[in-house]
Parts: sequence; structure tokens; C-alpha cells
Amino acid sequence: MRAMKWTAKSYAGAVLLGVALLGVPACKKRPAQAMASDLQQAGYKLTTEDWFRAAATNDVEAMKKFISAGFSDKTKDVEGNGALHHAAKGGAEKSAEYLLNRKLPIEDRNNKQRTPLMLAVMEKQSSMTRYLLRQGADPLAKDADGYTPLMLAVREGSANCVSELATYSRGDLDAALLLSAMEGSPPVIDALTNYGASVYARMEDGRTPLMIAAENGQLEAVKLLAELGSSRFTTDAEGHTAADLATAAGFPEIATYLSQEPTVADLSLESDEQVAAKMDAYVDAAASEGIAEPSRGHSLQKGETVADEAPSAIRQARREPARSLQGETLSDAVVRDFSPPREKRGAASAPATAAADPDLAASATSDAAVTGKTFSAPPIVMRHYREREVPVEIRTVEGDTAVIRITGARPRETRVKPGQTIPGSDLVVVKVHRRMESSKLNLGQPTEVSVVEVRDGSSGATQEWIAGVGSRAHDPVALVEDSATGRRYVAAPGQRFKAADGHEFIVSDVRPNQMVIEDSANGEVQTIPLSGPRG
Repeated sequence: MRAMKWTAKSYAGAVLLGVALLGVPACKKRPAQAMASDLQQAGYKLTTEDWFRAAATNDVEAMKKFISAGFSDKTKDVEGNGALHHAAKGGAEKSAEYLLNRKLPIEDRNNKQRTPLMLAVMEKQSSMTRYLLRQGADPLAKDADGYTPLMLAVREGSANCVSELATYSRGDLDAALLLSAMEGSPPVIDALTNYGASVYARMEDGRTPLMIAAENGQLEAVKLLAELGSSRFTTDAEGHTAADLATAAGFPEIATYLSQEPTVADLSLESDEQVAAKMDAYVDAAASEGIAEPSRGHSLQKGETVADEAPSAIRQARREPARSLQGETLSDAVVRDFSPPREKRGAASAPATAAADPDLAASATSDAAVTGKTFSAPPIVMRHYREREVPVEIRTVEGDTAVIRITGARPRETRVKPGQTIPGSDLVVVKVHRRMESSKLNLGQPTEVSVVEVRDGSSGATQEWIAGVGSRAHDPVALVEDSATGRRYVAAPGQRFKAADGHEFIVSDVRPNQMVIEDSANGEVQTIPLSGPRG
């Protein structure tokens, strides 16, 4: 082996290298102190308060220094809020991303069982709300008081956060509208109805959003709900109108607004063409305000389907008026399945959002049986529901004479015969008679009912009004869109239509918040929820 020749220069280099190696352990102890010093220079102290301040202000570099200095990212304040809660409150998306990448749970709970998403909503941080939802935050989680993020958004009056949450909380929209009517925020009411909440929703005691707004003194909410189609003539389970409830609660201005005498327009019937045009106009007006960007897909439940969203460009380009769905051929049926919810970042799974429907019980099977099952869904999305009550009540029929009650500021009864016009209207009585009829109201047993058939002299539309049943200007209908073309149709119970691939479907029922569709080939029952103009 050749001997190494040492020189003064090489010896000096070796000595310096040895010193450097000996100093390595000492250098490993320095970063924490150095980072603490760097934090001080950046305006922070190594304290819990400053850690949360950095998180709330998007100062990710400072947060990294905290961690390097040995600070725990799991630290919480006295209210149980962690750094992710503070980032959510501050709308600090970069901080949130940094914390989520460090595996902090997105569903972390504080002392009131509130998640970061809930705090973002309470602070009206709509961009942060959108960000957390896209990262898999649970939109249906409940805090200690039972509030979901959507309900918190309603309570706080944050229309923007409502818009972000609406597509994730289809099953809660009607309940949210009832709460918003009590809170009285027109922008929130507008947002909820645009995404599918129904002004025809009711509490268990029969109160509608209009009634709730009226008895809570929310005049602007009352005006908006009336404009959106909520009837001032509807009664609750005890027969009280919204005006009655406003009077009882001590709000005479609202009672006066709601108690106006019915006009000729109130006492009119609408033709199918008129109904279609009004629904078309409503959806167009709402859509023109801006179509919300689609977010996470809806978790399918047993017997339920959600049609694909029609591209907004197609919807806006469509100019043909809506026509009846009866006998129409739409695009190809959509293949759907009951796949298990996919895993979400920081969450156990995507939450289920649809409530069980007792009317579909006959077609229900066990969850295990339908998992992975595929079926053909009608290629439609439900955009709007409409019904309109007429302030006329059929009291009874005596021979060829009907006794009717016209509601208003001064309710009055009158007697009419075939050929006569109902006072204050263009409605002509066509027929007055009694007949045997079975219904849910009499448990399916045939019962004699009083019937009055009327015709509107202006529109030519006709309706049958029955004693004990609310009188309507037209049958309840839904406005639907072909999910591929954006073409619109008016759907009513009993109609049949086809998909381009030959599948035939039947409209079993039309409800304020959903349609029930049956596959005529196999009897498979599916529901299509009301998505609203922006849904």
C-alpha cells in the first residue's frame, strides 16, 4: 500500500474536517432555537395564540417554523378549536391545505362539536366553505345543537354559503327554507329556492314558509315568498291563513298585505301553455343570475337517481318553449348504479343525503342487495314545481246549486248554478253534481263528494273542484329538462315518455320536492329530486 504523503495544507484540511464532524450533534440542537429566533423576527412568539394567528392569516412559512421549533400542530384553544378551525374562520386556504397535508382530520370537532366547515360557514367564508367541501368535509355533520352546516348558514344569513352547500344537502333544503322564513333573510330564501327548496313545504302542523314568515313579522320575506308562488290562501291544519297568523302575532301591516281582496287574476284558471310559459320564465330568470359550478356528486340512495346536469351553455341556448312530456322521446337513458360511497380526504365516507320515502317501501330491498346494482334512469332533471290555489272553497252541492265560499279580507258565501259566473271572476260554472269517490282521506272507502266543474272564459282552461279539497288553478306539474340537450318539458302524473334507446317511463307522481318515475318494463321505481334552476 502506498503511504499517504502529508503536507501542511492537507493536514490543516483534515483537522478542519474533523472539527466539522465533531460539531454535527451540536448543530442538530440549534434549529429549534434558531426557528424561535426567526419567529420573533417575523413578529411571532412561540405561543398558542400566535400559532393560531399564523394559521388564520395564511402565514404558512411561519407555521413551518413553529413546527420546526417543536410546536405541536394538534394544539387546541380553550374552546377546543384547532389550527384548522382557525384557518377556516379566517378563510386561510393555504393554511388549511398545509394542515390537511400534515394529516390533521378535516372533521376535527371543538367543544361544541363544530367542525372547521361549520366555523367557515358561521364566519360567512364562502370560498373556504367551497374549498373544504371539495376536500371531503361532511356537509351533513351536526353540532351539539343539532345544526348542520346548511342550517348554520341559514341562521347566520349567509346566502353565499347556502349556495355552496345546497347541492350537497338536497334532503334538507325544505327544512332550511322553513328556518329561513323565520329568520327572514330574502337573499337566503332566494338562494334556497333557486337550488330546489319548495315554497310549498310544510311543517307537521301544516304551516308553510309564508305562514312562518308572517307570524314572525318578516315583511320582506313575506313579500318575496308571495312573489315566488307561496299562496296567501293556503290554510294550516287548524284552518288559519298566513294573514290570520300575522294578526294573532301582532303584525297588522303583514296581515293587511296578505288580506287583500282576491282579484280576477287570483280567481282564474291557467291553460297548460300558460303554466309552461310561466315556469319557463321563472327558471330562465333564476338561471340568468349565474349557474353554480357543479360540485360533488349526489350519493344515490335506494330507489333514487339524479339525472346529469344539462350543460349551462345548452340550457341558455335553448329557445323552444316547454311542451308536455306526454309521448315525447328524450335522449338515451342514463345508466346508474348503487356503488358504495367513495372515501373522502380526512373523512370516513361521503354522507348519505336522501331520506327514505315511505311511498317507495314496496320497491325497497336491503342495502346489501342493491349495492353495485345498475339500472336505467330517465334522462331528465327536475327544475321547478308549480301549483296555484284559487281562493274558492266548495262547501256543498244541493241539487243543481253549489254553495261556495270566496276567501279574502271579507270572506263571503254565494250560491251558483250551471251557466252562472262566480262573482268577481271570469269563471263560468259548467256542471254541479255529486258522485261517489274513493281517496286517502276516506281510507279508500267510496264516499259521496260535492263537485263543481268550472271554465275560465279568458284562458279556456277547465277544472273540477271538490268539497274538502283545495281548489286549484291547474294541476300540480313539474318543469323538467332533458339532461343531454336542455330541452324542457312539463310533466304531470300519468304521463308516459321514452328514452332514445327505447326505455319507456311513467310519471307516477309529481311532488313539491321530487318526481316519482316508474320503468314500465320492470316496475323499477326511482325518484328525481327537485334540483332548482341552479341545481
